[in-house]
Amino acid sequence: MRVLGIDPGSETLGWGVVEGGGLKYSLVDCGVVKSSPKQPFSKRLLNIYNGVAEVVERFSPDVVSIEEAFYSANVSVAMKLGQVRGMVLLLAEQNSLDIAEYSPRLIKQTVVGYGGAEKQQVQEMVKLLLKMQKRPDPHDIADALATAICHFHHAGMLQRIKEQVGRKK
Repeated sequence: MRVLGIDPGSETLGWGVVEGGGLKYSLVDCGVVKSSPKQPFSKRLLNIYNGVAEVVERFSPDVVSIEEAFYSANVSVAMKLGQVRGMVLLLAEQNSLDIAEYSPRLIKQTVVGYGGAEKQQVQEMVKLLLKMQKRPDPHDIADALATAICHFHHAGMLQRIKEQVGRKK
């Protein structure tokens, strides 16, 4: 299975491609899609769409794993992130990709062991889990990779549950 993890952002969107099966996985590639805050928001959305579409075309993932929306004190920021997420979800649907959504707290809990982990802790654990030479930077990349890693852990659990339910019928 090949998973594209996404950390949505309107100025910096992190992405990471991880492949494997069960709890064994490895890094394929990672990066960011940058947009200028000086551009109109619609132009940033187009830039993000094109950037993520290029990643999907280049790496042919099976699943897009994306952070769920979180509550923000700044309604404007929350709305923009929601629009970025919606655009990524649309792109995944257009490419017939499976979609998995995880809360930031669950992602941190899965990868670090603590749902309130700091950015540096996530970066360090992602480095260790993917056997990287250095911590992924910026943190948007680490968050995207953590989202992909989270999917491997939870998708495996869901698969085992489905298999158990199938045996009991």
